[in-house]
Amino acid sequence: MSDVTRRKHGRPVHHWRRDVIELAALFTAVAVADAVANLVGHGPDGPELLLVSAVVLVATAGFHTWWARRHTHAPPGPGATDTGPRPSATEDRGTPAPAGATAAGDRTGTAPAPAGPPEETALWRMRTTVRDEPGSLAALCTALAHERVDILSLQTHPLGDGTVDEFLLRAPAALPAADLTRAVARAGGSGTWIERADTHDLVDAPTRVLGLATRTALDAAELPLALRQLLGRCTIRSLPARPAPGGHGSAGGGPDDMVPVEGAWEGTVLRLRAPEGGVITIERPHLPFTPTEFARARALVELDARLGPRVPRGRDVLTLAEGSDITVSRADGDDLDAAKAMHERCSPHTLSMRYHGPVGDADRYLNHLLSPRFGRTLAARTASGRIVGLGHLLWDGDETEIALLVEDAWQRRGIGGELLARLVAMATEAGCDSVYAVTQSSNTGMVAAMRGLALPLDFQIEEGTLVITARLDTTAVRSPLPYDRRP
Repeated sequence: MSDVTRRKHGRPVHHWRRDVIELAALFTAVAVADAVANLVGHGPDGPELLLVSAVVLVATAGFHTWWARRHTHAPPGPGATDTGPRPSATEDRGTPAPAGATAAGDRTGTAPAPAGPPEETALWRMRTTVRDEPGSLAALCTALAHERVDILSLQTHPLGDGTVDEFLLRAPAALPAADLTRAVARAGGSGTWIERADTHDLVDAPTRVLGLATRTALDAAELPLALRQLLGRCTIRSLPARPAPGGHGSAGGGPDDMVPVEGAWEGTVLRLRAPEGGVITIERPHLPFTPTEFARARALVELDARLGPRVPRGRDVLTLAEGSDITVSRADGDDLDAAKAMHERCSPHTLSMRYHGPVGDADRYLNHLLSPRFGRTLAARTASGRIVGLGHLLWDGDETEIALLVEDAWQRRGIGGELLARLVAMATEAGCDSVYAVTQSSNTGMVAAMRGLALPLDFQIEEGTLVITARLDTTAVRSPLPYDRRP
């Protein structure tokens, strides 16, 4: 090892022999310069010697310029080898990327594709479980790269004995989901779940969670929808609190009420304390929840509980065909007395067409219908504030029901159609795939209102009960923004 490269305490160590050599070279150079000066100044051939030295220097400079241009320092060509160190393309939990990964270009490590027409692609959401050990994610990414799949985003959910990785993928449209699942399985993934995604899923996870929290803060009715969008395809049910034996309090009475304050998590089922009492049950088939999802759902429910009851108070003024003005606005539990008063003005026939049961039981449904926990309610009011029509959008597990009730004296004026159109718009913006209405086959007014939506309809009749299902187009109106259209 040379003196230059040897170090002590981080600094170069200079040996005394190098200093002696440098001094000797300095004295030698001075002696040579003195000899040349004496020869040029006092010798007979001094001017000729000086001229020859100048010619030699010019020739040396010219040769150096020619040599530098001929031997450039351009980078080596494709066939050249490079034995120097290279940084790894990607690192996976402390492990370098596998062979074949490139330092630039595709996130999954594939070589840049040759130029040509763009290939048709499809978006997928995929979740799989891998072992929590170095190299597991790298093997998964390599398998996806071999299928020409691009990883757009990745979330990890640590578990006790593994890690759940959730991907947003862009894959060739011709690649079937089964082939993609088999490739992941060969790379060590298990319990793989996959479904089609759209461009709205490109929003990163923190932005999406903040948007859902904002929607929940603006409207209490958004909590079930926010939970559904947060956790994916799942069924959400709100179970009211059961009174304790003796009629006092709201605890006790059944296993659903025996939920701890922090909630309960059991595989594919989550149970959380509802803000107004009772239990919110979230169930998802064949896909267990992770601790991260449980914590996010619990945070949303806690935010809703802290904010308390709230309903947007925007309203629209509508002019009916005969010239009367009505307003359409959201309704909640504060409108219970006005809704009961409208029931008293409705005929038994109208109430039976709406509630499909004993007319005397109509009032007891209102507490449920007007609660924002179970859906949204629109009320049509006269200029004096009297309610003459109610429209309900109800979250029924993973389905959505629509129901209408218009006071007899105000029927056939277009109020039902106005309420129905607004309820369908709400369902569409909430991302619902369809809505259904349950009525009687003789209720021609409801049938006409559903047909007026200009949507694909399915009709099912069983023992005089008519179920009309309208399929919605959510692709044109879904938005990652946290705001909702307010009537």
